[in-house]
Amino acid sequence: MDQEIKFSILLKTPPAGVDYGLQKGSGSQYETVQTQRSVSEDLRFEFAAMVKRSKDAIAPDFRGPFVQGPVDGRFIYIDIGTYAGQEETVWSRRLKIPLSGISFEMVNKLFDTAGVILETSVPGTGKDGGPNCATVKPFDGWKIKNITDETE
Repeated sequence: MDQEIKFSILLKTPPAGVDYGLQKGSGSQYETVQTQRSVSEDLRFEFAAMVKRSKDAIAPDFRGPFVQGPVDGRFIYIDIGTYAGQEETVWSRRLKIPLSGISFEMVNKLFDTAGVILETSVPGTGKDGGPNCATVKPFDGWKIKNITDETE
């Protein structure tokens, strides 16, 4: 049975003046959505994915237009600079955020508890001082967050 899960990615203090967006679709058939230009403050991206809850699977399998990669290596892309549609920039990067470390226990809690999502925080600036890219490191994983307590 497939069920929908909501996710939130917090990109921590990326370099200013660069466009970032969530990649929807893959290969040459993609679009960048939720595009935001950084002003050196955190950026948030939200999306939903379907999770397949088969009884013989070792880990949850995520699917949907935002989900990339093979079954045992699913991830989400954040498009950066020209990949996010920004013209007049030197940046052409993607940030790969793994959908790893999410257990069936976490998935079940999401379905059993109202007002919760899966959230991760990732560094927005890379070691070179530019936008963080490639597979995010360090990656602290996904955590269940109660969204009913937010005051934003």
